[in-house]
Parts: sequence; structure tokens; C-alpha cells
Amino acid sequence: MLLRYVVRRLVLMIPVAFGVTLLVFFSIHLVPGDPALSFLGDRATPAAVAALRHNWALDRPLPVQYWLFLSRLAHGNLGRSLFYQSSTMGLLSRHVVVTLLLLLYGAVGAVLFSIPLAALATIRPGGLADHAVRIIGMVGIGMPSFWVGIILIILFGLVVPVFPVAGYGDTWPAHLWALVLPGATIAVSIAPMLVRSLRASLIEALGSDFVAFARAKGVTPARVFVRYGLRNAAISAVNVLGVNIGFLVGGTVVIENVFALPGLGTLMVHSVLDRDFPVVQGITLVFAMLVVVVYLLTDIAHALLDPRVQLS
Repeated sequence: MLLRYVVRRLVLMIPVAFGVTLLVFFSIHLVPGDPALSFLGDRATPAAVAALRHNWALDRPLPVQYWLFLSRLAHGNLGRSLFYQSSTMGLLSRHVVVTLLLLLYGAVGAVLFSIPLAALATIRPGGLADHAVRIIGMVGIGMPSFWVGIILIILFGLVVPVFPVAGYGDTWPAHLWALVLPGATIAVSIAPMLVRSLRASLIEALGSDFVAFARAKGVTPARVFVRYGLRNAAISAVNVLGVNIGFLVGGTVVIENVFALPGLGTLMVHSVLDRDFPVVQGITLVFAMLVVVVYLLTDIAHALLDPRVQLS
């Protein structure tokens, strides 16, 4: 049953992926500016610009360019970078790992922040701790991610110099250590919404009849919280987490530039300034597909937590 549900979701991704390629291609080509002229400079002769445009197939109609884009994409070829003069796929593969690790750090950090705060709030709903958690959540929602990143840089990079504030390091331990502050920035951006969802769901689940029956049977409070409260609350929390990670896929552009990380976000900014259409197209396509994959994984996790979804 679960396999059929996953296959159905994968089939539904096909028209979405096609629509993404259509939107990405034409939105990039609507950006003003001539990449050939930008690459050669203002002093380039019209003949040189025309020759380069012909070499890059920029002088062909947009439908023809889109067909060439799809045919290359079907073979795993995203074209050649106009600025870096290298394969776009190879260029993206060297930067996508940083972005994926950053998102993983943010998701794990948000869960580690949210579960204790939500548990604290549900000990006594309406009490002092509950109000404090709700205030923290309201303040956290209003804080921009770049501002959170700057505050963390000041606190843990300057006042208490524990973590690196820029760069990615040269070894894997250095990579993982350098991503702590950027990951915490993403976690702080996601955690307030996750705490609110977990808190409301936990209060509802722990106040239900089946929890009262479990307590009457002598089930320990810790087991009641984890098995009956947290598992039921996780159903809505997973959806909230997936939606916010999907939004933050594009938000990594800002965070990577704040912390000078060599991820897709930083590469996107440089490629836009250089009018490097193939790279911008490739990054936008990767971001869009990451969002689609995140939502697919969210649906699968929801189905695993709630078997009723598989039957609907």
C-alpha cells in the first residue's frame, strides 16, 4: 500500500518537473541583458558579439532554445558555463553538497530546539512556561534570517570566538564545524513555527481519551509522551517542517552569502551578476527540484506516521 502511494506521488511529479523546466527557462530569458555582450565587455565589436551569440545558440528562437535545453537535460547536460567555461553540471555538483548539508543542519537543529520547548509548554498549558515559549515563538517568527545570522556571528564569532564566522574549511571536520552557525540560523528560522505546531498538537493529543486510558493502565509518563503524544503530534509537525524547509531552500541564498559559504546560493548571486544563463538556469532548476523532493519526502513521512493517508 505504501509503495503504491509513493509511486503515485512520483507520477504526479512528472508534470510538475516539466512545468518547472518551462518556468525556469523562460523566466531566465526574460531577464534584461545580453550574456554575450556581458561576457565580451562593452568594447566588443558587433561582429564578435554576433559570433558569440551564434556559438551559444542565443540567436535562435526561444522555442528552439528550449528544445535544445530539454534535450541536453534529458542526457544530464545542463550546458556549459559562459563565465567559468566549464560544465554546468560539474560546477553545480561541487557546490550542491554545501547547500544540502546546510539544510540538513537546519532541519535537525530545528527539531532539537522545538521538541524540548514544546514539551516544556505542555507540562502546564496556560502556565508561566507555556507563555514564555509562546512569546519566544512570536519573537522568533518576526526575526529575519540574515539578522539572526549576524547576531550569531557577533555572539559566537567575536564576543565568544567559538565558531568560524566565514568560509567552509579545507577538511570534512572543518566543513562540519563551519556549518554550525549557518545551520543554527536556519534552525532558528524554522523552530518558531514548529514549536507552535508541536505545542498545539501535543496539548490536543495528551488531553485525549486514549492517553487518559494509557495513564490509568500505569504507563509511565515518558512513554505516554513519546508513544501517544509525540507520535500523534509529529503528523502535523512533519508537514510544517517540510513546508518551511521548502521555503528555506531559496532562503539559503541569503544565509550562504552572510557566512561566505561556497554553496549554490553564493554561486547563484555571482552567476546572476555575470549573466551566466546556463548556471542560473541549472541552480534554479536544482532549487525547484529540491523543493519538490522535500515535499515528496514530507508526504512519505506523513504516510508512515499516519497509515490512514495510504488508504485515502
